[in-house]
Parts: sequence; C-alpha cells; structure tokens
Amino acid sequence: MTDSFQNTEVFSFPEIESIDFKKIEKNYFKVILINVLILFLILFIGASFVVYKDWLELGQHYIWIFSALILLLIFTVIFEILGFKKRKYAVREKDISYKNGLLYKSLTTVPFNRIQHVEIDQGPISRFFGLATLSVFTAGDSSDDLKIKGLLKEQSLQIKEFITNKIDG
Repeated sequence: MTDSFQNTEVFSFPEIESIDFKKIEKNYFKVILINVLILFLILFIGASFVVYKDWLELGQHYIWIFSALILLLIFTVIFEILGFKKRKYAVREKDISYKNGLLYKSLTTVPFNRIQHVEIDQGPISRFFGLATLSVFTAGDSSDDLKIKGLLKEQSLQIKEFITNKIDG
C-alpha cells in the first residue's frame, strides 16, 4: 500500500499589507462618543448623589473625585479617537477580515467555508445614524467570531448577502 500523504514546508506567505482594508463609517465615531458621554453622565450623576448624601464623609475631597472623572473622560475620548482610526475591514473572495486595536492590535480573518451564519444588529444610537453591526459565527462556538461595528446598514446587508451566497453555493 502506497502512502501518498505529503506535508511540505511553506516558505512564502501572502502579504497582509496588500489587502485593501476599508475604514469604518465616520458616523460610527459619533456613536462611540455618545456612548462614552452617556456612561460618564451616569458616573457624574452617581458621584454627585454620593457627595450630596455625604455617605462617604468626603469633606472637601469630593473635588478629587470629579477631577479624576474629568481626566478619565478626556483620556477615554483621546483613546477612542486614536483607536477609531485603526478599525478596518476587508471582504475578499474567500474570507472576511477585521483589524483593530491601539495598544493591543488584532487581526481576525474568517474563511467563508467555516461560517455557520451571519447576523446584523442595530442599537438605538446606531440606528439613528443608519449604521449596523455585522456578526459572523463559525461552527463550534456560541459567541460571534468576528464582529464589525460601524457599517452602513445597506453595506452590512450587501456583505451578509455576499457571505450567505458564498456559504450556500
């Protein structure tokens, strides 16, 4: 019996830089900012309530709490501005890729032959701006394997239809 199994070593790899990544829709940055501002508004209201009720007996030290919250807000906005520019995606003939990250960079590529299903979600703020999130699920896992936030709704529907045709056909 002849064993025809071969496992040759690979020496050349495709250039990831040659992929034409597309930027996330600019309006998605407004969604991010609104979400951050809502979070910090809740934090400011909570801190104001604690100071007003004097539960922690802070005396005059409450100014440090509000100063820290303001600095944290400024840092978060700057971090989101810089990180937003790093969010990009690419749909190719056989796979979909998404890269993001400022401090921890991530590149996720999912081949179409591994995809089980695709979902499109819209939160209330994203819906207002006509944006959606495309979630790609593969076999064997209950969570999404790839999530691209900040696509135009029409664009996400086109990508979903393209992927669905690829995995069905």
